[in-house]
Amino acid sequence: MTRSGGAVKVPEELVGCAVRRTAFDFQVRLELVDQPVGEDARVEAELVVETSFRVRDAEGRCHDLTPATGTALAPVLALFGRTVTAVRLRSGSLVLTFDDGAELSAWPDPAYESWWLTGHGVEPILVGPGEAN
Repeated sequence: MTRSGGAVKVPEELVGCAVRRTAFDFQVRLELVDQPVGEDARVEAELVVETSFRVRDAEGRCHDLTPATGTALAPVLALFGRTVTAVRLRSGSLVLTFDDGAELSAWPDPAYESWWLTGHGVEPILVGPGEAN
C-alpha cells in the first residue's frame, strides 16, 4: 500500500462525505464530497475500485461484486446520496460505513491494483497487487 510521503493512515477525512456520483465501466468509482452549504468543499475525493469488492446493503444483505458486470453493480447505486459515518483501513482492506448502515469493502488483490483514493482533502492511497500492511 502506498501513499506519497510516508506511512498510510486511515482516511478519516471521508467521515461526513456524501456519495455525489457513482460511475461504472471496468472500474467502479464513487465521488465523495463534504461541502457545507455556502462553503468550499472540505473534501472532494474519488474512490476507484478495480477488482472484486463487497457491498452490504442497509438490510444487511451482502453483494459480492466485480467491476464491468453491468446491472449486477446495481447495489452500488443505493449508496448515492448516503453519507460516510465510519472508515476502517487495515492490511490494505478499506471499509466505508454509511448513514443507513450499508458498507462498502475493498481489499487487496493478489495480481492487480485493487483500489485507490485521490482528491482534495485526502492523502492519496493506492493498493497494489498483493499489498497489505
